[in-house]
Parts: sequence; C-alpha cells; structure tokens
Amino acid sequence: MIAVVIPCYRVRDRVLDVIGRIGPECDAIYLVDDACPERTGEHVREKCHDPRVRVIQHDANQGVGGATLTGYRAALADGATVLVKLDGDGQMDPARIPQLVAPVLAGRADYAKGNRFHDLDTLLRMPRVRLAGNSALSFVTKLSSGYWNVIDPTNGFTALAASVARALPFEKLSRRFFFESDLLFRLGVVRAVVVDVPMPALYGDESSALAPVRVAGEFLRGHAVNTAKRIFYNYYLRNFNIASIEIVVGLASLAFGSFVGLRHWWMSHATATPATSGTVMLAALPVIVGVQLLLAFLSYDLQNVPREPLSVAAGDDHELVVREEASDRARERERVGAQRG
Repeated sequence: MIAVVIPCYRVRDRVLDVIGRIGPECDAIYLVDDACPERTGEHVREKCHDPRVRVIQHDANQGVGGATLTGYRAALADGATVLVKLDGDGQMDPARIPQLVAPVLAGRADYAKGNRFHDLDTLLRMPRVRLAGNSALSFVTKLSSGYWNVIDPTNGFTALAASVARALPFEKLSRRFFFESDLLFRLGVVRAVVVDVPMPALYGDESSALAPVRVAGEFLRGHAVNTAKRIFYNYYLRNFNIASIEIVVGLASLAFGSFVGLRHWWMSHATATPATSGTVMLAALPVIVGVQLLLAFLSYDLQNVPREPLSVAAGDDHELVVREEASDRARERERVGAQRG
C-alpha cells in the first residue's frame, strides 16, 4: 500500500490540482491541514471527491515536520508499506511518484529523495536564492547525516519504507523546516540506505514559506548538534576504529598548531621581531598533521555510507505484483465511482 502525505499550509489554490494528478498507483492520500488560515482542509472536503483522500485537521500549527509526522502516523496505522511525502504547492510532479517509490519497492533503498540538481535545465530555472541556499545546505547536511551521496537535502519529495519509519523516534524529530535534514540524521543513526532520484521541480509564481534569514540559526544549531551526535554514536558509542583516533588527534593537532602560530604571530608583530624557523615549524607541522588526519577521517566517513537496506528486499517480482494490485484497486474505485454517479 502506497500512501501519500500532503502537509498543507496556505496552498488552497493549488492543492486540488496536486491531488488530481496523483496516479492510481497510490492507495491512500492523507491531507494534513496544519491550522491553515485559508481552511485548506475544509476546501478539500467540499471540492474533492477522490475516495482515497482523508483530511486530518490540526487545531494549532505544528510546522511542516509536525504535519508530515501526523500523516505518517495515520498511514502506518492503516497498514501502509511506503510513505510518500508530497508538498501541496505544486512544485513536485505527482506523476513522478512511481519513479520515486521504485527503489523502496524493489528493496534497493529504505528512503528515496527527489534530486533537483541532476538536470542543468532545472538548475537554470531554480531561483538564485534557493540554488545558493540548497548548495550550502547540501554540504553541511552531508556532514551532519553521514550521507555523502545525497545532493538535495532539503527536497521534500520523499518515499520512506514503513518498516524503517516504525524504527524512527518520531517524538525526537524536528517539527519545523529542519525536518528533512533531521530525518536524514535519524536515518543515519539506524543505518538506513538513502538514494537520490533525479527529477525536476516545477517553479511558478508561488513564494517559498522558508525565509533563509529567519531559519538560519535553527539550521546551523541543528546541524552542529547532529554532527556531534553522529560522530559520537558511529565512532565511539557503537564502534571504535582508526577513524575514531584520526578525528581526535587531527582536531587536537590542528587546534594546537593554530594556537601556537597565532600566539607567536601576535608576539612577533608586537615586538617587531621575526619568528625563527623553529617557531614556524612548531606551528606549521601540527597544522599539516592535523589536516592530513582530518582528511583521512573524511575519507573513511565517505566509505562508511550505509549500503545494506534495512527493509526486506522485495525484488522486481514483488514490485510488479504491487503495481498490478494498485491497478486493480484503481479500476475498482472507478467502477464504484461510476455506480455512485
């Protein structure tokens, strides 16, 4: 069962079109009205006649993460096997859902994310502010999550295996815009396999609800905390190897060399006395050693990306059966709808 979760806030004018373009491969649609001032949920109840749609209403705004988690919980309770997150603003093409869920259904991945950076034409259409922001966030998310293979970390078009979702601590996940990045960190903790699925985004005249200046502090703080947690969990609490030594000695050497170098530079500047070659080497050598050890740690970390899916491999035959069952259910829905009409 493929379930689509649509968190909604100020998307009243676009959400019906998004729902209408969701194909028969999806069995259930959970629209979560996150205390939307436009009353999107009520609008969908009145105008949408798709029997797959279930509207869930939040009394207070919980943020995109909170709304998504509400949809996840409802879908898991109904027996969903794959959870698709789709925004209601029309920037994500529902026709791409089969492509997005394919790696999860086939057992090749536990979590699939849309990647808008794969196609040059898409990059040229992307607003410059979003392009710059996503490029910067890409690196820090790699560092905090350990998924060096993920290119577009803030992309909210995702598919998650239900078996893996049940292993995640929903109560610890961020409820706001940091949700996608925090979810990647939590997936890294349980060693889930994450893959990128190339697909374009659709940009119109809509405005993004994410204000870079307003959320910069939240993102920086969240990534710093998650980076420290990930390194502690993966290299000290659950494992200890050469990389565990490299990062400690590398950071210590770099800090020592930098401190000595800056201290002697200031003394040399204040006294107008050139530093001796020995003093220079006392600062330079630890910096060089520290940088080399940190590069060695990063090299190990790059090779430590999870590669064995946690969810049971389904195989191509199972994927075909799922698609056939989805088609049968779609035909049944059409027949019931025709009888009602």
